[in-house]
Amino acid sequence: MTVRDLQQPRGWAFSLAVPILKPVLLATTKRTWEGGENIPATGGCIVVFNHISHADPLTAAHFVYDHGRIPRYLAKSGLFKNKALGFFLRGAGQIPVERLSRNAKGAYDAAVAAVRAGECVVVYPEGTITREPDLWPMTGKTGAARIALASGVPVIPIAQWGANHILAPYAKRPRLFPRKTISMKAGPPVDLDDLRGRPLTPAMLRQATDRIMDDITRLLEDVRGEQAPAERFDPKVHGVREIGNPYAKKSRRSRR
Repeated sequence: MTVRDLQQPRGWAFSLAVPILKPVLLATTKRTWEGGENIPATGGCIVVFNHISHADPLTAAHFVYDHGRIPRYLAKSGLFKNKALGFFLRGAGQIPVERLSRNAKGAYDAAVAAVRAGECVVVYPEGTITREPDLWPMTGKTGAARIALASGVPVIPIAQWGANHILAPYAKRPRLFPRKTISMKAGPPVDLDDLRGRPLTPAMLRQATDRIMDDITRLLEDVRGEQAPAERFDPKVHGVREIGNPYAKKSRRSRR
């Protein structure tokens, strides 16, 4: 397991968070990390992860940080509504996204500006925790592809597994002990060269997104030692809500 020293200033938020969170992660997890050298040491890039738990942004950040980069997340805007948390997230350079909203374009513009400025932006292409029953990657949103094709930066696919054993999807209580193994495997950049410099049509963005999800899925097959379903799960086809807890009962107001 190789690590790299950080090459950029941490800023006040990461200087505060790292000494608190990293010892906790080291004490409560075991790590099997592969391919971290595929994350560029410098320069703008997008790293894309599958999403399996509300705990995995922390484990993913641990992987990215220990390979020499400050992760800048595209994070759901609801997290920024708490004044203290919002202040910290903005201080850490995180980018709010209003999901399923026209205002999401602001996050896209901010992400393009960030990678052009040399930042490492983390994107969950699925947009939320996977709804696939066995936690395989589901269909992706086109945001990561759009940012990559607009900016020209590489997209690094990373598969992760294990955070779901700490905190199952939409569970409220973590299971920290015995220590869980967090497996991460990063692959080489997604091959998008033939799509760059062309108009960003819906068909091309879908093609690029499918390539991104294909690479993440292949890496996850290696990590899990299993084969993913032949057909990728699509929440719309299965009538599953796209955001929020899909298992929660609808309130009377939401039924109206």
